Amino acid sequence: QVQLAESGGGSVQAGDSLTLSCAATGSTVRYTMAWFRQAPGKERIFVGGISWDGNGPNYADSLSGRFEISRDNNKETLVLQMNNLKPEDTAVYYCAGQTGRAPTPQTYDYRNWGQGTQVPVSS
Repeated sequence: QVQLAESGGGSVQAGDSLTLSCAATGSTVRYTMAWFRQAPGKERIFVGGISWDGNGPNYADSLSGRFEISRDNNKETLVLQMNNLKPEDTAVYYCAGQTGRAPTPQTYDYRNWGQGTQVPVSS
């Protein structure tokens, strides 16, 4: 069983940058990790992810290059660097994981989820 824990969320202003981290503990062999976000009253959507074999990152088309995802050398921490944040980026950001496949945008493909970290962006 894998446990995921996000950190780094908090209130920011439009134009700021923020870095989120996700630490995975447990059996992380062939483990793909991804970020999702859920804005108030909306569905949880894919932000991007990196495959267990290092391929990627793959991003949602709508992010316009402001977000960057990386994974550390031991492949147990996923990082989301967010730049030039906008009020519409306000959401709870979730880390998700699955075994043995490339990142997909469907929430149902992911077995493990973190508790989420809130990122309110004020104008």
